[in-house]
Amino acid sequence: MELLWILFGCIILLAYTLEAVTGSGSIVIALSLGVLYLPFDKILPILVALNICMTSVLAFKNRKSIDRKLLLTVILPGMFLGTLAGYFAKPYFDDVILKQVFGLLIVWFAARELWRMYHQHKDVNRPLWLTKTITFGAGITHGLFASGGPLLVYAIAGTQIDKARFRATMVFVWFTLNALLTVAFLIDGRMQPVLINVLFYIPLLVVAVKLGNYLHEKTNEQHFRVAIYSLLLMTGVILIISRYLK
Repeated sequence: MELLWILFGCIILLAYTLEAVTGSGSIVIALSLGVLYLPFDKILPILVALNICMTSVLAFKNRKSIDRKLLLTVILPGMFLGTLAGYFAKPYFDDVILKQVFGLLIVWFAARELWRMYHQHKDVNRPLWLTKTITFGAGITHGLFASGGPLLVYAIAGTQIDKARFRATMVFVWFTLNALLTVAFLIDGRMQPVLINVLFYIPLLVVAVKLGNYLHEKTNEQHFRVAIYSLLLMTGVILIISRYLK
């Protein structure tokens, strides 16, 4: 078991390094790889707590760039209600089914991003009601997997927001919602058994940020994104068929 947690530490280092390079995706990457051999309920609280450590600093540094109108009228209401719905619905799902649903989400997201990059596709504006509906769906996936990013990015891509405000707003959303999930995990008792793991993995975040910043300056970000999405695509397929591999 100790070896598995060491391996999970390597996954965390990889995931947060890639987030430092590209700006997003740490929980999606770490959860999709970690859940192949560790249970959801063990690793999800760890990843949520670690994400708070990283996003709290970024949210404070970029607080002036946050799009408050979009945040307060569209993102937070839908994400908050959706996260609560996903959190309370999770106990009614079998772990194997959750893995497959998560795998489907990962495959859709990775395939969509690879297709967009290949075709240089640009999103078009959507009606406000559709953006709010997709945002609520993103909240549900965040409550289930702490991975609302794929759907939320898809929802917000159809609005008029520049890159700087988009990044600052997303970071604040993850900090807020993951703080909410952390409180929920403390209340339901899932956080306490893994607090020692969180403390053990925190130094990896420092290494990941420094390594990610170095790689961001020295390598082609486009190549990194192709590698990430290809890895996620393969991992999603494995999650979908995991019940048939036993």
